[in-house]
Amino acid sequence: MARTQIQAAREGTVTDAMERVAERENRDPEFVREQVADGQAVIPANVNHESLDPMIIGREFATKVNANIGNSEETSDLETELEKLHTAVHYGADTVMDLGTGSDLDEIRETHVEHSPVPLGTVPLYEAVKRAGGPEELTKDLLLEVIEKQAEQGVDYMTIHAGILAEHLPLTDGRKTGIVSRGGSIMASWMETHGEQNPLFQVYDEICEIFAEHDVTFSLGDSLRPGCLADACDEAQYAELDTLGELTRRAWEYDVQVMVEGPGHVPMHKVAENVERQQEVCDGAPFYVLGPLVTDVAPGYDHITSAIGAAMAAQAGAAMLCYVTPKEHLGLPDEEDVRDGLAAYRIAAHAGDVGNERPGARDWDDALSEARYEFDWREQFDLALDPDRAREYHDQTLPGDNYKEARFCSMCGVEFCSMRIDQDAREGGEMESLTSDEDGGTDLEASPAAEVNRPPVGTHESGDLPSVSDGERVEQPGDD
Repeated sequence: MARTQIQAAREGTVTDAMERVAERENRDPEFVREQVADGQAVIPANVNHESLDPMIIGREFATKVNANIGNSEETSDLETELEKLHTAVHYGADTVMDLGTGSDLDEIRETHVEHSPVPLGTVPLYEAVKRAGGPEELTKDLLLEVIEKQAEQGVDYMTIHAGILAEHLPLTDGRKTGIVSRGGSIMASWMETHGEQNPLFQVYDEICEIFAEHDVTFSLGDSLRPGCLADACDEAQYAELDTLGELTRRAWEYDVQVMVEGPGHVPMHKVAENVERQQEVCDGAPFYVLGPLVTDVAPGYDHITSAIGAAMAAQAGAAMLCYVTPKEHLGLPDEEDVRDGLAAYRIAAHAGDVGNERPGARDWDDALSEARYEFDWREQFDLALDPDRAREYHDQTLPGDNYKEARFCSMCGVEFCSMRIDQDAREGGEMESLTSDEDGGTDLEASPAAEVNRPPVGTHESGDLPSVSDGERVEQPGDD
């Protein structure tokens, strides 16, 4: 029996997970199998994650969005962490990364695995540093111990910072912001202290063996990603990318699935270059990008600066987007920041799919546009990416139920509503009626679009997530 999804795919077997993915993506199961077999897509599905509803990450499928959660030394308890998981899934996260660095990490992680319907990712280096007492005290044995334990617990994918090498460190000397990845800075500090090569690189084959046993997917960390526009596409970033390409191929030799993490800050005219270069260097392995942020001047609005880059990256071939919240660079996000970050990234992912003309992706847009033109306010709210927000904004100025039948909103009013004027002109015979009036409009039930490109957002919420209290929700963590 095959140990991993990629091994089964290479042997010609369509697994249950592949069947489920094909259903969710409206694709042929055999096409799913071929993509996984070739390493062009991954199905993060640890054999120990029983509550998982399988999903797929690959450039030929709908663009996915990850949300980061987790505790810190200052926050929080198990119930709060479950609340974070619930919030992320409710607002449309396709995967969740637990980047916790505080207390009770094992209990929290095991509870997430028990209840999460979406793949769970981690950065095992964080726990290893916490147990060691500092970066310099890390050992190869401890790293392997933590990685194996998390694999046994059911973690579906792990960020492994094995691509940053000792010979790369001098390449960062001319940067404005140095090494901005947590994992990258930890590995750099260790190498500087011990005068040895990256320990994760040294034990990479052993990690592959652990991953193969439990079907854990690599998320190869971009330790030297640029932290500002000035550092984008520099020699350090691309030197590590070349190493990540080599590590991708080594993992495939062990029948282990791989995706590759991408840069943080990149100017707009170089976003596509980054995606295309990763696809070439890493033989088409799925690209998982943080942003990228296309300007550095907007602290407090980096969910916007990054969503611009994320949409461009998605259209260029990035397979999954790691959300950024308004609190990026400033502090720990709260629930509303998570909501705003996921909304921005669901928009970016969907826009990328529409731009790539994914089958049926635009049907959602068409259906909402038809409801808007017909002044069907309730349908427009139901079709919105965030129905509660759309209804709230409308009702701030026109709250009565009678306004749900009105042929105007408060922006233009009755007299200057362009759509009302257009409708009246067509009904008066001055212009022909619209096509949508004659054919009944867009039928989303018959749309070939993948689940994530049809309403409602957060379809995983009916999974095995437990009920949580209505108390105050606490902060979410930053990136890896």
